[in-house]
Amino acid sequence: MRLSLAEALRMAIHDEMKRDSSVFCIGEDIGISGGYGGAFTVTLGLEKDFRERIVDTPISEIAIFGVACGAAMMGMRPIADVEYGDFLFCAMDQIVNQIAKVRYMSGGKLKVPVVMRAPVGVTGRGAQHAQNLETYFLSCPGIKLVAPATAYDAVGLLRAAVRDDDPVMIFEHKLLYGSKGPRQENGVLDASSEIPEEDYIVPIGKGIIRREGSSVTLIGSLMMMHYSLIAAEILAKEGIDCEVIDPRTLWPLDTELIFSSVMKTGRVAIVEESPKQGGIGAEIGMQIAENISDYLLAPIKRITAPNTPVPFAPVMENFYVPQPERIAAEVKKMIEEN
Repeated sequence: MRLSLAEALRMAIHDEMKRDSSVFCIGEDIGISGGYGGAFTVTLGLEKDFRERIVDTPISEIAIFGVACGAAMMGMRPIADVEYGDFLFCAMDQIVNQIAKVRYMSGGKLKVPVVMRAPVGVTGRGAQHAQNLETYFLSCPGIKLVAPATAYDAVGLLRAAVRDDDPVMIFEHKLLYGSKGPRQENGVLDASSEIPEEDYIVPIGKGIIRREGSSVTLIGSLMMMHYSLIAAEILAKEGIDCEVIDPRTLWPLDTELIFSSVMKTGRVAIVEESPKQGGIGAEIGMQIAENISDYLLAPIKRITAPNTPVPFAPVMENFYVPQPERIAAEVKKMIEEN
């Protein structure tokens, strides 16, 4: 069965709610009659089978995550939904000071198994609806961060997140959902996958090599993983053999996989959609520098968005996001200079 990423998430949520009666969804407009099923169709139709466990809320992220935190502490397994990842900022006290820290502060006596779903990515909505939130939460101990770039991984990582006793934040790129109908986005990439019938999980903390190579390691998540694969095809025509790694989990990071690849290729470029300052690339790059710098044949390269808010105009937005051609050009330059 081949599903889009949005369809895969919907199926996984349905299966987890059927498997475990403690699982419920909470968010804005996730189960209203005639609605989209959340902002991007992921929960569409789930209320037909689980009306009492699809909880529509007022426009209050504070309430969504406050309820999710309390319910999780009392033995439930909530899946909390925000329409846009940017709105996580409206609930930072609940997320950062409560959900992330309760298990630690209770000496492990309490657990907070909350799954937090956050749509991210630059998609023509301007500076307040198009940010990549990964970097903000990377510095928050107590939360696991996952980023599925394919429908197969979306199913496996969501199942793993629901069954995990720690809070897990799932970043979902809006241009990878592949939703049909009124929520179709411009610039969508195909992230659909064949989904096995049997139950499976994708372990949190395990990355994957999407393309094997020997000249340089490219590391990118979500949309940037797909753009890195396109860039790798461009570079292959010029004799540059790229290995492309999809971290899948941003924390805990699969450093074993990354180190093994970089030790083989000697060069690494980290591609991210967010600004360079304080980014995921800075953390990955420092992990490499601190542990395997002797294997590097060239300085670590970060290919990122500029250090500005996300622009609104389409032409500026295309300039802002690292495109495959720019990725290929910067990697080629790095190899030519080293």
